[in-house]
Amino acid sequence: MNPTPGTTQDEHPEPHPASTPEAPDPEVVELATRLFGLARSGGTEALAAYVDAGVPVNLANDKGDTLLMLAAYHGHAGTVRALLERGAEPDRANDRHQTPLAGAVFKGEDEVMEALLAAGADPRAGSPSAVDTARIFEKHALLSRFGAA
Repeated sequence: MNPTPGTTQDEHPEPHPASTPEAPDPEVVELATRLFGLARSGGTEALAAYVDAGVPVNLANDKGDTLLMLAAYHGHAGTVRALLERGAEPDRANDRHQTPLAGAVFKGEDEVMEALLAAGADPRAGSPSAVDTARIFEKHALLSRFGAA
């Protein structure tokens, strides 16, 4: 850019290409919205098909909630198992440091908890952890199950 008379180059810098945010592709946004909706609603077959076709199994939204976190929190044990079978990380925390297991404890989703524990979820991961959550809600049987009684 040529400076205008009486100005310097520094007063009118060219925008740096890396600093110019690109608008997200509307089709990508629509697909992501659909995927997170499937996780929330327990659309196991469709979600598994998308993952099998190449969607990252640990895809996360703008809050860090993965497909697994959303399925676990909303009580969809079949969807949780399908995602775990496809390599979802059972202890991956969201931006608030919550894990799928802690969410399942909070919501009282026993079948989801069992699926996560069978996949190796750590009851002490996250903050508050599943152990912390069980203590807060005085879920003594879970504390025993977690070896934290």
